[in-house]
Amino acid sequence: MAVRDLQGLAALGNGRGGFAIEPVVVRAPAAGEVRVRLTAAGLCHTDHASLHWPGPLVLGHEGAGVVESVGPGVTHLEPGAPVLLNWAIPCGRCPQCQRGRGSLCERTHGVDATLGSSAPAPGHTLWRGQPVERSFRLGTFSEYTVVRAEALSALPAQLPARHACILGCGVMTGVGAALNVAQVQPGDTVAVVGCGGVGLSVVQGARLAGAGRIIAIDRRPTALQRAVAFGATHTLEPPPEDAQGDQLAAAVRALTEGRGADHAFEATGVAALAFLPLKLCRNGGNAVQLSGAHGPVSVEMPQFWWDKRYLVPLYGGCLPERDFPRLFDWAARGALQLESLVTHTYRLDELGQALDDMLAGRSAKGVILFD
Repeated sequence: MAVRDLQGLAALGNGRGGFAIEPVVVRAPAAGEVRVRLTAAGLCHTDHASLHWPGPLVLGHEGAGVVESVGPGVTHLEPGAPVLLNWAIPCGRCPQCQRGRGSLCERTHGVDATLGSSAPAPGHTLWRGQPVERSFRLGTFSEYTVVRAEALSALPAQLPARHACILGCGVMTGVGAALNVAQVQPGDTVAVVGCGGVGLSVVQGARLAGAGRIIAIDRRPTALQRAVAFGATHTLEPPPEDAQGDQLAAAVRALTEGRGADHAFEATGVAALAFLPLKLCRNGGNAVQLSGAHGPVSVEMPQFWWDKRYLVPLYGGCLPERDFPRLFDWAARGALQLESLVTHTYRLDELGQALDDMLAGRSAKGVILFD
């Protein structure tokens, strides 16, 4: 039986900082593709940044839902199956995937044209009769989307989509940065600057790794309280007059026998703080910049001396087949807290309020619910 096109609502950015909720038509999946009915979609700061990407653009890149229909050749997923969407899609064949760096897949990111695109065939999502692009080839602020089957991971039945949806970017980025990238070891000291959704996920990753000290740093007392609930052992509120971070670095050294943190992470999204982890980590330590901060910033080169490593990882070094099963398992056992990380939920028509709450720091992670 032929699969028909479906109409639903989606949030479309106009490329000038605004968006509108509009009806779109989502066509049937082609070979190797799956059409998903979204039930929940997480928000992160990248979604706000995407309001200024070329439009019209279906917004959103964190999501979970159920399989609505499958295209020819898809045999491992059936309609009705709960799934998590994942925007970094390893092909398994390109040089990066062969090196175990699936989050840098050259097929997904369009580096190697001989491998073919990771995006579904053009024209799957239509707005006013014209095809539109989708954020990260997903567009999760939409009732329906079509993706390649490799973009989906089957969700355990006991893991609700309203909690699981945030695994597909923010949680994976933070937890993966601690475990896969910095490779935090038992007893290590970790400093985390910025305790929003990604920073709190770093805190959780460090706790899962057995870190001895986890120092949460934020100017918002409520964010620091959340960090303690997720595993931070110490908190620091930077003094407002400490623009260069020297007083903060001294405070971190005071908590680490004078040497600095083994691993320091920045997750604020503020470009001026991008190199702050270099001041907070010890000689030979890891300085990890996670927030995707944009804009020019300068740094004195001696801050890199003494074998410090400055890392700007993508998506926590995600390998879906390795990382999502263990995230699901930790969440099922309560070792990874998701429910308490989702502090606010919204309808799609409340997206404006959701973005405002995120930018103001009122929410740790906000989630759009479609049901």
